[in-house]
Amino acid sequence: MKIGIVGLGAIGGLFAARLGQRLPAGEVRLSALARGATLAAVRQHGLRVHGPEGTTALPLQASDDPAALGVQDLVILAVKGPSLPAVAPAVAALCGPHTRVLAAMNGVPWWFFEDLPGPCRGLVLHSVDPGGAVRALLPAARVLGCVVHASATAPAPGEVRPVMGQGLVLGEAGATPGDGLSVPAVAELLTSAGFDLTRSAQVQREVWFKLWGNMTLNPISALTGAPSDRMLDDPLVRGFISAVMREAQAIGAAFGIPIDQSPEERHAVTRKLGSFKTSMLQDAEAGRPLELDALLGAVREIGQHLKLATPNIDALFGLVRLMARERGLYPAEPAA
Repeated sequence: MKIGIVGLGAIGGLFAARLGQRLPAGEVRLSALARGATLAAVRQHGLRVHGPEGTTALPLQASDDPAALGVQDLVILAVKGPSLPAVAPAVAALCGPHTRVLAAMNGVPWWFFEDLPGPCRGLVLHSVDPGGAVRALLPAARVLGCVVHASATAPAPGEVRPVMGQGLVLGEAGATPGDGLSVPAVAELLTSAGFDLTRSAQVQREVWFKLWGNMTLNPISALTGAPSDRMLDDPLVRGFISAVMREAQAIGAAFGIPIDQSPEERHAVTRKLGSFKTSMLQDAEAGRPLELDALLGAVREIGQHLKLATPNIDALFGLVRLMARERGLYPAEPAA
């Protein structure tokens, strides 16, 4: 089986490490679409995987040219939201008639409403897919939705360090799946690679529930520089986080995905994880673009479509967007 990784950062590197190290030799042919320093590092010494027993080098075919890698059976897409429009044509170039694309990305994805029943069915979210270009290249029928409940870091280009967790939730993005690998087949493959798999009949529910938790901590951490426990232990910040979550909760209920848990119940779960830096705070500290649109802009856009007021979401989005623009981590406002 030919498996291509697009986005060889922390999560893409985690998939590559699990698949490359834990599956029998010859079972998969693993490759990666990469560029710049990451491509140079992988070509020189493979993917370096840091673990409790030391560092190992995983041989990995890598190229910045999709044609050099050829058509894949499965493409694992693990880029950050800001990179998606630019990388989508390369992903499409890796696809043949039967290729499936496993989308392991944070936030609201481009395919979210393509086949989801309810008042937003067919809604194209311009905040994450301007003009519907990604959807045209990668329709929902080709996509497997994947929610990642695992963390890793990328200490340097071409390196990955698993941190904690190995959970994945997998489901069809479209109501009518295309040809190629099925959810059970991909679930079996990833289980063999060491992931804890849960299959979902409506993976949009899992996407929305994860988003509900990280659409606040991620941007507020980037804005303040604070780790998770400091945010949740500050009563004013915690109250603001709850207000944002209640607005998102109302939006989800309006388009057909209600959340029964209260914000306080979710805070209690997160607080048990201790103190950690969110991925967006790590991106901000490293000077990488922030994926604000998939986490906040899309939620605001859905609220506007449903004619629901989102004053707290608007405030958070506006503040963190301005901070990111001032630091060159978010596109500048178009000229009038």
